[in-house]
Amino acid sequence: MIAQNNRLVGVMHFKQWARLYKIGYISVKYGLDEIVLSIPWFRPFRFAVYLNPINWFRDRRLSVGDRLRLALQELGPIFVKFGQILSTRRDVLPDDVAMALAKLQDQVAPFPGHIAREMIEQALGATVAEVFADFSEEPLASASIAQVHTAQLKTGEQVVIKVLRPNIEAVLRNDISLLYALAGLIDRYWKPSKRLKPLEVVREIERNVLDELDLMREASNASQLKRNFADTHILQVPEIYWEYCRSNVLVMERVHGVSSSDAKTLQASGVDMKKLAERGVEIFYTQVFRDCFFHADMHPGNIWVNWVDPSDPYYVAMDFGIMGTLTKEDQHYLAGNFLAFFRRDYRRAAELHIESGWVGKGARVDELESAIRTICEPVFEKPLKDISLGQSLLRLFQIARRFEMEVLPQLLLLQKTLVNIEGMGRNLYPDLDLWRTAKPFLEKWMHHHVGLRGFLRRVKEQLPYMSEMLPEIPRLIHSNLTMQSKYLKAQLEQIQQEQKPVLSNTRSRKWFFVGGILLLAFAGIGELGQGHWLLIKEWIELHDVEIAGVGVVALLIAAIR
Repeated sequence: MIAQNNRLVGVMHFKQWARLYKIGYISVKYGLDEIVLSIPWFRPFRFAVYLNPINWFRDRRLSVGDRLRLALQELGPIFVKFGQILSTRRDVLPDDVAMALAKLQDQVAPFPGHIAREMIEQALGATVAEVFADFSEEPLASASIAQVHTAQLKTGEQVVIKVLRPNIEAVLRNDISLLYALAGLIDRYWKPSKRLKPLEVVREIERNVLDELDLMREASNASQLKRNFADTHILQVPEIYWEYCRSNVLVMERVHGVSSSDAKTLQASGVDMKKLAERGVEIFYTQVFRDCFFHADMHPGNIWVNWVDPSDPYYVAMDFGIMGTLTKEDQHYLAGNFLAFFRRDYRRAAELHIESGWVGKGARVDELESAIRTICEPVFEKPLKDISLGQSLLRLFQIARRFEMEVLPQLLLLQKTLVNIEGMGRNLYPDLDLWRTAKPFLEKWMHHHVGLRGFLRRVKEQLPYMSEMLPEIPRLIHSNLTMQSKYLKAQLEQIQQEQKPVLSNTRSRKWFFVGGILLLAFAGIGELGQGHWLLIKEWIELHDVEIAGVGVVALLIAAIR
């Protein structure tokens, strides 16, 4: 179970307080307090920097970016992930800081190679020499959760071996428990958190981060993504060697390329940067809207570029620990929203937000339409380099508060991937027009999935199942009718049991009715004496109005005679 049942969210335990103290200490150690105190709100307290003895002896040669990188690296995997995301946002951070944080993508301090060797041998149940023709203890790359070594199989294939860091699970769970405690406090004491759902957000982070600890899951993710792009040449996914894969060891084909962040090398090699950027957008939309299965950790350390012909470059994907999925409903609403934005059909976008339940129930379509128009109009037909994401996000948050727009945990990975893709595209080809690149793809998707064409496609997909079930239909109908007949028979028997007293009373009434008819006949053919009249009177008084009616008729006939 991902979330422990006995976790007390919103309650800070000793380990959490100790972790908070460590976070504070590392922040001060690397001078991050100077960054915080440089914010206008905190400038009156700037004198506190000079009261900190650590600042008296700190190495001043380190840049702000390097200090931030080292602090995040020392704080652990979750903080490293945060730094990786920040490194793709050259529009948010200064270039020197972004370049320093980019080292977190594959240049985290490694653990000793001999420990990696021991872990591989323990996982495979054999020595490295027995399994591989060659193995390098020197890490090829090192990231926050695992590191990679090169090797060669006995059959000659060049491979890389990914090994989890020792005791990484305990470190991650400790940080996640801290996040739960903080999210619980926010949820309890900060009213807007009801809309932001901090506990659900942490739960989603927990699920995805802990999924990265199972390398067999990562191997299956890579295999699925490779199948999805088997018919294209725009994305290469390495081959998985299943016989050597374990929960903490992954062996896959060694691939080559240049980091997608190395725009200078790509430009110097004559790579068509415009086509490369457009293909990045195509890969994203294909994963999301065709496959509902997407790489959710697309920072430059995991996405490389390769080419045989510079005019026909392609991407190389690695690290498949975090993959996102979408339901058909979310996919439909997302595609409709994107297309409405690209067509500037803000009313349709507002209607889709309300239909999907993403905003409060009392939201008015016309007001939401106007708010969406206010955000989107300033950024249309502008190149990526001229779009201020920070300003757009600020306006989006204002709208979210106004219309009680909820944070959707299932879409967090998609939002994270969009951030990575935009950052990568901005670095590769700043003049890329996101709107014009994505619009044709979405229109094609809508044409294929909605309307008559979509209906026919779904019928075609269901034909094998329908042809298999068709011969079974007569038997199913007969079985259903038999069951219905048994049910009705049981119901009838129950009704008969409940109505037995009523039926008995009805039979008595029938005999009384016959008696009345006899009286009627008797009254019609003969004279009635005083004794007879008294008998009829008592009989009428004993029985209901229906029978009494017959008696009255008999009396009338007798009187007439």
